[in-house]
Amino acid sequence: MGLDFSVEQTPHPTSPERLAEILAVPGFGKHFTDHMVTVEWTPDSGWHNARVRPYGPLTLDPASHVFHYGQAIFEGFKAYRQPDGGIATFRPAFNGERFNRSAHRLALPELAVDDFVAASDRLVSQDAAWVPDSDDASLYLRPFMMATEVGLGVKPSGHVTFLVIASPAGPYFASGAKQVTIWLSEDYTRAAPGGTGAAKCGGNYAASLLAQQEGIANGCEQVLFLDAVERRWVEELGGMNLWFVQDDGTLVTPELTGTILEGGTRDALKTLAAELGHEVEERRVDIDEWRKGVDTGQITEVFACGTAAVIVPIGTLKWHGGEVSSPAETPVATKLRSALIDLQYGRTPDNHGWMHRVVEPGSGL
Repeated sequence: MGLDFSVEQTPHPTSPERLAEILAVPGFGKHFTDHMVTVEWTPDSGWHNARVRPYGPLTLDPASHVFHYGQAIFEGFKAYRQPDGGIATFRPAFNGERFNRSAHRLALPELAVDDFVAASDRLVSQDAAWVPDSDDASLYLRPFMMATEVGLGVKPSGHVTFLVIASPAGPYFASGAKQVTIWLSEDYTRAAPGGTGAAKCGGNYAASLLAQQEGIANGCEQVLFLDAVERRWVEELGGMNLWFVQDDGTLVTPELTGTILEGGTRDALKTLAAELGHEVEERRVDIDEWRKGVDTGQITEVFACGTAAVIVPIGTLKWHGGEVSSPAETPVATKLRSALIDLQYGRTPDNHGWMHRVVEPGSGL
């Protein structure tokens, strides 16, 4: 039996005028909808107290486990306005399944995928007016879970809180879909074998921020991490998976080794690329293969992908003492991006059952 959600309407809804201003220039992660979802868990009661409630600050004890031992995971996916005025989310069950893999790795309780999807559906339905109807804009959903037991004993938390918040989103990078510059981190690694690299947990991102600062100081937008053992195998950026286009049209993406997060966009692109006539390879990629491949023309494009940014071409890879730049033209990345977003916005048929309908047109929501 699924969760039973109670609903508490916000007493201070955003005015239509203010909402129109926000949706006109949403940015990314800057504004949040009027409501959020919270659900609690304890060993005795399981998941309970599921609520749609006004968005607002949380009251947490200073001794809550999340502050001290980092038991926290999150997800991210989007809701899209469809041509008929309805709303659909993209592959929420994929995110729910990955959420549970992350929960398992961090000794947190798993949440049934149907309940994960239902919680997000309830929030989208409640705040449907916040879903933009402009091109390249969407409602970004952020489900997350944290350890909220009070006490300083190092052990899996006996009280856990699951939440969903939502934020209207425009392009993740200020440059939109234009090429970005990437910094190769030679001093820091993102994940090690046996660690939490395949989990979407806050600690992974915290550990990447110093390298990100270094990249920004060197004029780059993102950081590339290599493997932690040999320091030669390309893994991922701070929050995106990587793709390489070879001169014969083959697309290569680093294989999942347990230290790379399995991205939903990456997974979808494997299918879309094959449908567009490209051979797809998942294998290890040496950093020198990238550098030499671009120099010789064997690699014609490099791009990154993720829920927030969709697909972003990589123009230049920089490191201490050198750099290499890919061609300015990115026809494969452009073609794949169009195929993906056209499906997400309902402009082309969904032949894979990836779009999950949440709100029908004319429902009054």
